[in-house]
Parts: sequence; C-alpha cells; structure tokens
Amino acid sequence: MIRKENKDCCRKWLLRISAVSGGLVILGLFSLCTVNVYVKHSAGKKITTIEKLQECLEENREEKADAVLVLGAKVKADGEMSPMLKERVDYGIEIYRRGLAKKIIMSGDHSREDYDEVNTMKNYAVEQGVPSEDIFMDHAGFSTYESMYRAKEIFQTERVIVVTQKYHLYRAVYDARAFSMEAAGVACDQAVYPRDRYRKLREMLARVKDFGYTILKPRPTFLGDVIPVSGNGDLTNDKQPKSDG
Repeated sequence: MIRKENKDCCRKWLLRISAVSGGLVILGLFSLCTVNVYVKHSAGKKITTIEKLQECLEENREEKADAVLVLGAKVKADGEMSPMLKERVDYGIEIYRRGLAKKIIMSGDHSREDYDEVNTMKNYAVEQGVPSEDIFMDHAGFSTYESMYRAKEIFQTERVIVVTQKYHLYRAVYDARAFSMEAAGVACDQAVYPRDRYRKLREMLARVKDFGYTILKPRPTFLGDVIPVSGNGDLTNDKQPKSDG
C-alpha cells in the first residue's frame, strides 16, 4: 500500500515537472518570436538603399550622416578579408564616395596581435583611395552591441549609416537607435554565403540578447578616451597607415 502511494506521488511530481518544463519551453519560444518580430519591425522601417539615401540627400530631406559604420567579420589567416567582410567594406566605401557620410568607422575585433579586422578593413579602403584621416578604427567592436555603444560614446556619432548583411542589419540598426543615434541601414547581399541558414538561426537568439542589453545598457569590454568622428581618423591608428597613393 505504501509502495503504491509512493509510486502515485512520484507520478504526480513527474507530471508537474513535465507541465512546468513544457510551459517554460512554450514561454521561451513565444518570447523568442515576439522579440524578433518587434526588433525586425522597429528597425525594418530604417533599412534602405544607397540610391534612396542619395535621393533624400539631394532633395534636402535628409542630412549627410556623421559616418558610415561598417561592422567587422572574419579575416582569413593570410590577412585577407572574407568575401562577406569585403562586401561590407565595398558598400561602406561607395556610401562615403557618394557623399552620403562624412567619415567611415571600421568596427571589429582586434583583440589579439595576430587577428586584426579593423586594420585590414582600413588598409583596403585606403588602397581604394579613401583618405586615411577620414577612416576611424574601432579596435574593440567585439559585438554589434559594443560597436554601437562605442560609436555613440567614443566617437560621438549622432547620425550613422550602418552597413552589413540584411539578416544582421535589423539588430544593428535597432541597437544604434537604442543609443539615440539617428540610424539608417544599408544591406549588402550580393551573394549567398556558406552556413547562411545557421547564421540566420543564431541571429534570432542574438536579437533577444541585444534586446535585453539595450534595456540594461551594460558597459562594453573597453571604453577609453573620446575621439570625435568629426576629427582625424588617424588618431585611431596603432600602425603606420598605408599610403593613400
């Protein structure tokens, strides 16, 4: 009799645990979907094209941005940019050349001596004819959230055009606007890259993470001295820049 009561008790506890676990899973999925829809809807209205930005500027409906912010991505072991990163930088250069932004901020990971996204990005832009003094490097742009935090606090950016692939652009623009920057986004999607589906799934979780971060506003890994984007980008150099010519 006692053994039967124990079995019934265990069964009830298992049912309760299963119900709670199932409820948590449903709540988690609901939160994931809700936050993703909210972030995409909020930022989607600010995603545009180079042509539309130029049209607005020519019609005096928009001011020139303080900077175009190019977000970093993988640099190969031989020091070359990955195709995804090169696409971002090429778009950033085009936006600058068309006079839509006064300066360029290259934001990426330079946490190790042997891995350097930002100098790779800047050197390429200089080789394409962009003046070195118009290119700022954010050496501690270790995440999208940190890139936006530092764009506002270190580089004193008020108006920014963000460049990255579209799946990533919603979160980037949302983060920028959470720091009270007037932000527009331009998607560079000229190719479909390997593991694209995995990146998009991971991005859904990243949007939830950044949604929380933009509410709590934790400090980034590094801050530092203010270097206004209105000044000289060579102040961010840690190496001798390549010649403009």
